[in-house]
Amino acid sequence: MYQSKSGVFSSGSNLAGRVFSANEVVEKVKALRVLGQRIVLTSGTYDIIHVGHANYLEKARAEGDFLIVGVDSDKKVQKRKGPDRPIVPEDERLLMLAHLRHVDALVLKDVDDPQHHLMKMVEPDVLIISETTEHSDEAVADMRKYCKEIKLLEPQAETSTTAQIRRLHIDGVKKFAAQARDEICGTLERLVERMRVGE
Repeated sequence: MYQSKSGVFSSGSNLAGRVFSANEVVEKVKALRVLGQRIVLTSGTYDIIHVGHANYLEKARAEGDFLIVGVDSDKKVQKRKGPDRPIVPEDERLLMLAHLRHVDALVLKDVDDPQHHLMKMVEPDVLIISETTEHSDEAVADMRKYCKEIKLLEPQAETSTTAQIRRLHIDGVKKFAAQARDEICGTLERLVERMRVGE
């Protein structure tokens, strides 16, 4: 079977052809603007990638010709969401996103990057932000300085990554409690039986 191996047209995940530094993606954007392409930017963690992420990115891509996705690094996620996150490390998250055909370029966002660093460098035609992410009026006003248009997208799935992780934790605790109860009851029954035999 024939497989294209050139750039974003590759039929594989093509991680090397889709992950760029901020400086590299700016050069790509310059070339695309010469061709009159409309640039779309969105960002996120994309931990435990689910159908909501895929649908969100498909809708984001529909707003233009080239979709750049900023992905929070592990350290950036830990700073925002705590030491137990992300569940999936950055290399795997990038690889999973590279499999989505709606994603044209990926940029890893470092914990030390200044606020709105990627947005300031790319100056997208459209910035896509999620309705579930809280942004103050001041923050949105600041974002408008660096992009022509801001679009809010509603959640694209019934559950969030955080809700899925919470459910896994709760289910795990319930399972552990049931196993512990069964083992304790079994141990007590054996002890009682031994005491009877000893009598």
